[in-house]
Amino acid sequence: MSAVWAEVATWLAAQADEVVETSCARVFLAGDRAWKIKRPVDLGFLDFSTLDKRKWALDRELDLNRRWSGDIYRAVRAVTREGGALAIDGVGETVEWLLEMRRFDPHAVIAGRPEAMDLAQADDLGRLIARFHVAAPRAPEADFGAYGYTVDANEGPLTRAAPPLDASMVARVIAATKAGRDALIPLLEARRSEGFARLAHGDLHLGNILLEGGRPIPFDCIEFSQVLGRMDVLYDAAFPIMDLVVRGQPAAANRLLNAYLDEAARAFPASLWDGLGALPQFLAVRACVRAHVTAATGDDAMSRRYLAAAETFLTPSVPRLTAVGGLSGSGKTSEAARLAARAAPGAVILRSDLIRKRLWNVAPLERLPAAAYAPDEDARVHREMFAIAARVLAAGWPVILDATFLDPARRNEAEALAASLDVPFDGVWLDAPPDVLRARVAARTGDASDAGLEVLERQLAGDVGPVTWRRLSLQSEGGR
Repeated sequence: MSAVWAEVATWLAAQADEVVETSCARVFLAGDRAWKIKRPVDLGFLDFSTLDKRKWALDRELDLNRRWSGDIYRAVRAVTREGGALAIDGVGETVEWLLEMRRFDPHAVIAGRPEAMDLAQADDLGRLIARFHVAAPRAPEADFGAYGYTVDANEGPLTRAAPPLDASMVARVIAATKAGRDALIPLLEARRSEGFARLAHGDLHLGNILLEGGRPIPFDCIEFSQVLGRMDVLYDAAFPIMDLVVRGQPAAANRLLNAYLDEAARAFPASLWDGLGALPQFLAVRACVRAHVTAATGDDAMSRRYLAAAETFLTPSVPRLTAVGGLSGSGKTSEAARLAARAAPGAVILRSDLIRKRLWNVAPLERLPAAAYAPDEDARVHREMFAIAARVLAAGWPVILDATFLDPARRNEAEALAASLDVPFDGVWLDAPPDVLRARVAARTGDASDAGLEVLERQLAGDVGPVTWRRLSLQSEGGR
């Protein structure tokens, strides 16, 4: 460590009320500001050993993070010396560089209180990440990027962490992730050519996401490596999904996954869904990263949880098709969400209401005109739903269809799809007394469904034909 750097650090510490240490930086908290300086270290995977390299890293950190959380990252400042005195942005010689940030409440970081993220916020986060990925620069040169690099990079630190990690489990997970990477070569090469390799966040674990004002705010992108910031977008999204699962929030993990896919499907090609075939490996590799990082910080219990999760992700759920039908207000969406989260990170939910909004290119909560519900439009929605379901099932992922399925032909089509793909099928039909349905539809707010009481009355007057699916009854406004 250079004498000048140590002098600057001491000077900043004298003005701060708290100092935060990391392996490659030091952050000085003073009032409503945070001043960050890079340590003069060369760790192999990052090199901040010279003043110019530290300046480059801080400039890159500012630029990358402004895309996600611009009000937190303010400016790169010079630490100058004139007449022996240090100053920020003075007129003398620049002796160090620092990053000015807005100070935030460390208790707002989701890793410290994952239960505080409700399902609506998980939905917001999933859509935020997807919109960022759509807008991010393509990285066709990334090849396997961060994913391919990390599969190999995990081996050394994981092996050295046994104990506290179980050595046999470490060996199994390392072997499985390497074999999985090799098996994914054709899929990931195809996705790279289709534009799914992007300049992403790179480090979206829950320790790098805030909850402020009811909204999630990612921060601390990977800035020190050209390789580690370029990746398949689904590998980026896998990090918070994995972390929510490990930290005991499977419903939020599933909501994030489905919100991400729904939002991403608005801009990416239909091959988006094929990428789910890589998601188990992506989740496992992300869990391995956190396993050795937490082991290095002495959190042995959390390290073991991450490693166990990695092994679980490597044996994903068997693909099966579930269809949930019933009249408006019968609780289809709630039941689909409950079923989807049973085996984390759960099933892909294909909701006809959201697919219809996508096809009409409107926001999930924006009301559609009556023309959007004409018979030909209804047929288009179901064609899209069944086509996506086929791709997701072929990728090895369970699917839940959420639609009214009032027409027996639609129910037969769902069963036929499962049979054609040789996957198990489960049809669930939700019943409820008419007064309960009316009360629920009348009280509904903030939902993608446009069905009001007039639509419900038409449904009640209609004939759905014989229903052979498993029937569940909602007896009250509160639940079954």
